[in-house]
Amino acid sequence: MTEIKAPMPGVICDVKVKPGDTVIADQEVLTLEAMKMEMPIASTAAGTVAEIKCGKGDAVQGGDLLVVIK
Repeated sequence: MTEIKAPMPGVICDVKVKPGDTVIADQEVLTLEAMKMEMPIASTAAGTVAEIKCGKGDAVQGGDLLVVIK
């Protein structure tokens, strides 16, 4: 199981996957806006998206769990 966490505080701009989607390593799974810049957040491993813990417009803190990949 791989957990993708927010690297810094920000707001979720876009979620590019849904539960059940297959992803590869380094595939963009969501976009985080932090310090007026959009930052792509990528999967660190290949697998299937098990859970998405955030939605578009959600404010997150650094270290918050965003996506679980199995």
